[in-house]
Amino acid sequence: MTISKAVLITGCSTGIGRATAVQLAKSGSPVYATARRIESIADLAAQGCTVLALDVCDEASMRAAVAKVEEAHGAVGVLINNAGYGSEGPVEEVPMDEVRRQFDTNVFGLLRLTQLCLPGMRRQRWGKIVNLSSMGGRLTFPGGGVYHATKYAVEALSDALRFEVAGFGVDVIVVEPGAIRTEFGNTAIARVDALGGSAEYAAFREALKHNIKDAYDGRLGALADGPEAVAKAIERSLNARRPRTRYVVTAGARLMIGLRRWLPDRAFDAFLRTQFPVPGK
Repeated sequence: MTISKAVLITGCSTGIGRATAVQLAKSGSPVYATARRIESIADLAAQGCTVLALDVCDEASMRAAVAKVEEAHGAVGVLINNAGYGSEGPVEEVPMDEVRRQFDTNVFGLLRLTQLCLPGMRRQRWGKIVNLSSMGGRLTFPGGGVYHATKYAVEALSDALRFEVAGFGVDVIVVEPGAIRTEFGNTAIARVDALGGSAEYAAFREALKHNIKDAYDGRLGALADGPEAVAKAIERSLNARRPRTRYVVTAGARLMIGLRRWLPDRAFDAFLRTQFPVPGK
């Protein structure tokens, strides 16, 4: 039986997904780059990718994309669950519709697409599932509660899945980037502005926007990296005979994950008070 190593990547219109599609296509892999709006990725066809429309919040769309790859190759050999976004704001003020939308995109879509691809991987006794988490799946910043909750969920699902599918020859790999210079930061700031909210959280929201901008463009920007760094880490994980379970990307992510590992909760809270005003005080 010929083993399919066809790669299906979600969220390729910008940033990490786009960079990963280009990186893997250069290596000769059959790459299926996807996005909700196919016109946003049409140019990737000239770089060796097959482009497909795929909305991770739509069951029919996911089924159609997987069927297309299976029709050509027999199975999705490598699934890269990249689609996702961050919505920032005080937990009290994030509308439940936005909470559900973020979980639909970041968690439920990832889980369902994985379920759809796994039967083909099991049939051929080989597969790779790469889940894009974040350093935000290992630590939590104020103002990002909902986003962090989605990434903690991705980490938990990945840990369970890694054990459950190892016997079928399927590897599960988690990638944990820190700040990556994409539109992610601008999108997060725009969503804080869109929330509006009460006067009680006004100073906190302003500090939150400042810190997001600083992480990507300001004094902490030196600890950020471009999406190509994540793409290369993903490629390394796919080429490894025995891939690591987690790949941390950027100096900032390594620093913050290390800090959180060693600091007790109250000590980490004290550190955060140097970065954010405490609402209500």
